[in-house]
Amino acid sequence: MTEPRQFSHQPVLLNEVLEALAPVAGGVYCDATIGGGGHAESVLEASAPDGRLIGIDRDPAAVAAARQRLAHFGDRVQIIHGRFSELERLLAQVGVPAVDGLLVDLGVSSHQLDVAARGFSFMNSGPLDMRMNPTEGETASELLARVSEDELADIIYRFGEERLSRRVARSIKRMANDGTMASTADLAVAVRRVVGKTPKGKSDPATRTFQAIRIAVNNELGELESLLDALPAPLAVGGTVAIIAFHSIEDRMVKQRFAQLVQPCVCPPSMPVCPCPPPVAELRTRRSVRVTHREEADNRRSRSARVRAIRRIL
Repeated sequence: MTEPRQFSHQPVLLNEVLEALAPVAGGVYCDATIGGGGHAESVLEASAPDGRLIGIDRDPAAVAAARQRLAHFGDRVQIIHGRFSELERLLAQVGVPAVDGLLVDLGVSSHQLDVAARGFSFMNSGPLDMRMNPTEGETASELLARVSEDELADIIYRFGEERLSRRVARSIKRMANDGTMASTADLAVAVRRVVGKTPKGKSDPATRTFQAIRIAVNNELGELESLLDALPAPLAVGGTVAIIAFHSIEDRMVKQRFAQLVQPCVCPPSMPVCPCPPPVAELRTRRSVRVTHREEADNRRSRSARVRAIRRIL
């Protein structure tokens, strides 16, 4: 199958993100998962004529695509190859102490899913890779060879919420030991042998296991935890962070950290004097905001997306 030449990027929850960040002229913004540059392009347009944007991505293909797409903005945009877990260091690297708006989209890009050689998807057979940065770290194949059956089952259950995780892990390890686990198609076969065929109108039964292995390969939850721990430091006072999650575990982590920043008090009602620090942020979204039915119909991959946002006040 011929690989797409361009880095495809259909930004999810675009209107909701712009409403939360409210970009204005002269502001400084950061898209910490710039992908193909769709969100970033809209932020730059909304902050014309002199708003600035720093774009970050761990995928070299995304960095190259975003630089090409956003080149006409000139020196209003700077794009860096790096991980959002290193956000403070990367911002300091370009002389930006804090930003007025920060966006983090935790989803996998369509480019990563559609290019078979990246090894993210069971739709097109490819190597068992799944690395968001294909120049570093262990591949999915190497992870599957390294972990035990019990460790793999724990990964599939925790990150994929697959109730048949033990049996799926046994099936995968059996094929790996037989030397018949060489591609994403083989991995999908191992899962389907246990979970069964796809019911009409439902997600493929291999989806949960592929998601779990991808999360483990890229240490996605560890990366997110590092970013959340850094908040609110990368934000200027009055600045907003918006985080798009596609997985319930990610969304739960974001919700809990935002709650700590918005309501840090843990005192019982009987406590005469509260020793807790004051809140440093306020909610921009009262709860997670999901995609509309229209957006879901236009982009099926957006269906599980939800965004939460807070503004720094102290």
